[in-house]
Amino acid sequence: MSYSGVSSGRRRFLTGAVSVVGAVGAGFTAVPFVVSWQPSERAKALGAPVQVDISRLLPGMRTVIEWRGKPVWIVRRTSEALAAMSRDKSQLRDASSNESVQPEYASNDFRALNSEYLVLVGLCTHLGCSPTYVRSGQGEQFNLPTDWVGFFCPCHGSKFDLAGRVYQGVPAPTNLEVPPHRYLSDSLLEIGVDTGEGEA
Repeated sequence: MSYSGVSSGRRRFLTGAVSVVGAVGAGFTAVPFVVSWQPSERAKALGAPVQVDISRLLPGMRTVIEWRGKPVWIVRRTSEALAAMSRDKSQLRDASSNESVQPEYASNDFRALNSEYLVLVGLCTHLGCSPTYVRSGQGEQFNLPTDWVGFFCPCHGSKFDLAGRVYQGVPAPTNLEVPPHRYLSDSLLEIGVDTGEGEA
């Protein structure tokens, strides 16, 4: 009695079954590798625009958010601070921000789209330290005039006014960077998108 017909059929069936199981296994094995090549959710978030509710930010206050792995400061300036900024330009290295990084719409005395709100990357342009926000009455802590207001980098003594403009005679070579930003409403600010981009 010959079993060749039975063996041949069984062999084809087993070969097909093993091939299918092998293909499914290879698929399951490949998925983690393919997924690992894609950017993580954190990486996507670091490069994406960030929206900030500024409705509770009182005059004189600052809030800090993270964008692209950098601290971004939003400061609501008082009317007194805005007036002082227009007066005290003689001590600034680049008062007109000709050598500094900012969008075209922030190339003004206030370095802002809206003069009341300052938006800055909070990293010193000397060595990348994060300066301290000095409010009125705190200057003495940093050997500065008591009523001095601005940003002071304790690492090497660089000073910036409330527009992020660097003073003369300090190590920082340029003004603090103004990131691209726009207002979606009176209370909602978006960091990472230039004004006009994506708007109808």
